[in-house]
Amino acid sequence: MTFGPGAMVDLPKDSVIIGGLEGWRYRKEDLRASTIDDEPRLVAKVEERLGVRGLTLRRPPAHSDAPGRKFVPEVDVWRFPRWFTVKSVEMVGSYRRRRLVHADEITDGKFADVNGRKHQVVPVRFVRACPRGHVDDLDWKDYVHRERSECIRPMHLEERGTSGDLGDIFVVCECGRHQPLYEAAFRGLRVLGTCIGRRPWLGPMSREACDQNARLLVRNASNAYFPQVLSAISIPPRGQALDEFVAANLDALKDVADAPVMLKTLRKIQPFTEALRAHDEAAVLDSIQRVLQRAGGRAVGIKEAEFEALADVKDELGTDTAHGHFYARALAETEWREPWMQGIRRVALVHRLREVVALVGFTRFESVAHDLKGELDMEVQLAAIARDLSAQKWVPAVENRGEGIFLEFDPEAIHAWAAKKEVVDRDQVLKAGFQVWSDDHPGSKTTFLGVSYALLHSIAHLLLTSLSLECGYPASSLRERIYALPDDDGKSGRYGILIYTGSSDAEGTLGGLIEAGRSVARHIRNGLELALLCSNDPVCASHAPAAQGHSPLLGAACHGCLLISETSCEMRNDFLDRALVVPTVDAKGCEFFQGLA
Repeated sequence: MTFGPGAMVDLPKDSVIIGGLEGWRYRKEDLRASTIDDEPRLVAKVEERLGVRGLTLRRPPAHSDAPGRKFVPEVDVWRFPRWFTVKSVEMVGSYRRRRLVHADEITDGKFADVNGRKHQVVPVRFVRACPRGHVDDLDWKDYVHRERSECIRPMHLEERGTSGDLGDIFVVCECGRHQPLYEAAFRGLRVLGTCIGRRPWLGPMSREACDQNARLLVRNASNAYFPQVLSAISIPPRGQALDEFVAANLDALKDVADAPVMLKTLRKIQPFTEALRAHDEAAVLDSIQRVLQRAGGRAVGIKEAEFEALADVKDELGTDTAHGHFYARALAETEWREPWMQGIRRVALVHRLREVVALVGFTRFESVAHDLKGELDMEVQLAAIARDLSAQKWVPAVENRGEGIFLEFDPEAIHAWAAKKEVVDRDQVLKAGFQVWSDDHPGSKTTFLGVSYALLHSIAHLLLTSLSLECGYPASSLRERIYALPDDDGKSGRYGILIYTGSSDAEGTLGGLIEAGRSVARHIRNGLELALLCSNDPVCASHAPAAQGHSPLLGAACHGCLLISETSCEMRNDFLDRALVVPTVDAKGCEFFQGLA
């Protein structure tokens, strides 16, 4: 999703911005094969997030090398930015200076000076943007004069140092005015004025109202484009026949949800005796809850449905076929039960899985946070990927196929640990850091995810790091999914970790992760030993999220111990703390795994 609508890309001779969905073209013979039509749960969430009904998911248009098919660009792009600098350098004393020119002054990719000499040009590195995704050229003339100006003298970017840092770059006009460029980035957010809402990826005249302050943006920086996606693991229907029977007899069975003892009596009465014979009490109660949720209009979250399927793997689930979407087998407890595997209730090896990822929008400067259910913050306004999505009726999506390892944790063990005084104290420390982050992001509705999430998230990073050393996949090819779903009563819940590969080609299904999963106890042990001591201790172990002015969403976590590639982490390396997992040199006493020296 790096090159979705609104992403700025450098081509060999141009700098462009990827156009909206109106400019994504499909041949009629390819359209059907490009549609992903068997993931209704994800489609429903995308429709809810975008407020458009009747959407479908499509793979991006792909060029074909088939004989006789002429190459045609499948995706429109727009030239952006419209300001350039000449490649030739002019020395003014010890300073290096390059002329700023507009696209209107360029012919055949070159700029002709007053003497008729032609100069190669390159797109300027700096633009202005806002967190809602709008982007525009800087008004260089107004910036250097600090007011509306009719000056027509040439302007230059002047480098007064050797580092290329913003502090060394000045905008200079030949009328004598000059301004440092760093002021646009560091001296408040009002230097560049209010964002005018330009959306060049949707056409040169597209704009919308915006009340954000414009900010300086380096167009090829990592914070220039954050694709916002929703994803779902394809799972087989769970208890479909049982759910249909419960739905048909809901009047008789709905009271069982409040009084499970009634189920024993109903089992003695036909037709319940025959229909429920093959299902144990837990399966029937789960089915009643699912049917009641659907009847009450409550949609089951994507992560909730995934956890229910993964935790339901007693022997095997799904079909082991060449093109199957999901197949998992439970790993016998005798193969993984060790003293340090306390709190883990089940291990399942997912031999085949498919993840479908849909693009719903993007932001700049900062990414939108996900909640515990894996859904985006509904209060954050994302940049549009089409001028009129209700007319397009589709969004880009990709399929990632792979394999995985699922660990289910005992909710009683999680809640007993979370109730300890030391853990409660640590929870307050992490909340204080989150409050600092919230104060810096007044428009966000993100809530604190809690110590249970931070615990599982930290364990997942340690396990992923250990697995990557042996399974044959690079660490950036492994991904995580954290299930920390407490129930309303606060006494139970669903807790688990899925480590899986996510690749659109055959790399995701080579079998290395399944083989490593058979030794999951050893990998857990290696991960725990890795967390005991960080190369940055004692600084890392003593990090105070709220007091030290940086990394307010991290406890004892840094690049030396817990942080991994952001493409592998569902929370972009936030909400981590190894002090919740193992004892550290700071000896806080809030670790989940006891007895580790």
